[in-house]
Amino acid sequence: MPNLTSASDFLLLEFSNIRELQILHFFVFLTIYVIAVTGNLLIILAVALDHHLHTPMYFFLMNLAILDLGSVSIMVPKAMANCLLNSRSISYTGCVAQVFFLFFLGGSDFAILTIMAHDRYVAICNPLQYETIMHRGACIHMAVSAWIAGILNGILNTGGTFAITFCSNMIDQFFCEVPQILKLSCSDMYLVEVGMLMFSCFLAAGCFVFIIVTYMQIFRAVLRIPSVHGQKKALSTCLPHLFVVSLFIFSAVFAYVRPRRYSSSDLNVLFAIIYAIVPPMLNPFIYSMRNKEIKSALLRLSDLGHMSKLIVSKAFLQKVKE
Repeated sequence: MPNLTSASDFLLLEFSNIRELQILHFFVFLTIYVIAVTGNLLIILAVALDHHLHTPMYFFLMNLAILDLGSVSIMVPKAMANCLLNSRSISYTGCVAQVFFLFFLGGSDFAILTIMAHDRYVAICNPLQYETIMHRGACIHMAVSAWIAGILNGILNTGGTFAITFCSNMIDQFFCEVPQILKLSCSDMYLVEVGMLMFSCFLAAGCFVFIIVTYMQIFRAVLRIPSVHGQKKALSTCLPHLFVVSLFIFSAVFAYVRPRRYSSSDLNVLFAIIYAIVPPMLNPFIYSMRNKEIKSALLRLSDLGHMSKLIVSKAFLQKVKE
């Protein structure tokens, strides 16, 4: 089979060749995208504009929302466009960009989740030292480190993936997923990227172990809280976080390191959706549904918006009268 040049397009997995189903898939993706973007934007605006939420916990939550907003925008708009235009193609440059941002944002996302576990540990297990440990400078340094780690993760895995030559341009996935790209390799150079993936998985596993150990210590501390209300309040901030981390890590690991005998197009799509699309869509609801501070901030923002409209309307009417 002939090698493909770097100028070639890739052909992504087609959900259906029936036009009506393509339109249906477009509206499904559109609904998911609108929900994810709206939820994450609301969290970003609430934390940025409400001074009551200018604390380490919500600072990291805003970072998570920004990363989720970016990650859901990597693949969903392209999938929507392909469904709407009855197309399967993605340019070589577009595929490179998808791989880079997937690893960059995914790596930063998991690093922020790890930092959030540490933040909860300090808040619950060392409350008297919380302000000393989690001061503004330390929080900024941790967030910047998470973003830099994600950028390095994206550069290394993107470079390792596209250093190989390809014998085909048909990717068995609706976006440029690295395991599916590596199947197109013509040479043994793909082993370099396999090594990179294993290294990334090793780091993710280390973070996951850190999170689990951290939460074991948190749960021990929570059980010593004499008040039942205090226990419920502490667990309400920890259990959603642990659920998100577990969903992300298990679905991603299964998608990237499962044996080939368990590989099929349907499974590929299912687990890609679970690790790449579901967390960015669910995170705003998981972190805000039982969070009174977020709800109060959103209500204050809506009240401010209503008051702004009234002021603008009154000013307009006054000018009309004049």
